[in-house]
Amino acid sequence: MGKTTVRDISAMSGSERGADGLRVITSSRAFALLLVITGAAGLLAAWVITLDKNKILEAKLAGKTFTPGCSVNPIVSCGSIMESKQAAAFGFPNPWLGLVCYSIVICVGMSLLARARFPRWYWLTFNFGTLFGVCFVTWLQFQSLYRINALCLWCSLAWAATITMFWYVTSFNVRNDFLPAPRRLKSFFGEFTWVVPVTHCGVIAMLVLTRWGSQLWA
Repeated sequence: MGKTTVRDISAMSGSERGADGLRVITSSRAFALLLVITGAAGLLAAWVITLDKNKILEAKLAGKTFTPGCSVNPIVSCGSIMESKQAAAFGFPNPWLGLVCYSIVICVGMSLLARARFPRWYWLTFNFGTLFGVCFVTWLQFQSLYRINALCLWCSLAWAATITMFWYVTSFNVRNDFLPAPRRLKSFFGEFTWVVPVTHCGVIAMLVLTRWGSQLWA
């Protein structure tokens, strides 16, 4: 009599059971690459802002003035953002937080490229981290537009990266039943995940244009 092997039905959708019985998910290469790319974009922005912030502080100590290369006019002024109190929301420069968090995102993406599989609690924790990130950048966007009255191009890159990774991680969790959601939402994320971050970033771009318009290029 032939031997019959019974495999968990969840494997049909890329799911497997780990040694501890926890459900784990295999991700697509495209999703892993997206995490690496958005993490790298955010890390680059955080690194450049950190370097420019240090140069501003060094110049002040020497009794001089340093103007970051991305400060092109009174509105697009990275220096104004870096010297604001909002630039150290937790008592230390915000980019330091970015250096850590974006590095973690890159590590997760690289692990997925190496075919690592993670259980539900891991993905939910990661999703919470990206949710914190998108909430934080939303607060920073408000501060930039309506309190500091200046725009930092490197900050904008970090905003776009954070928004994109948040929506794709959320989509991943919804499609794999890690987050409860109606079938229609799962179907939408299965086909049109890209629409959500594009719309989100588009709304921010419209707010920027509404706030400053032609002054951005003056």
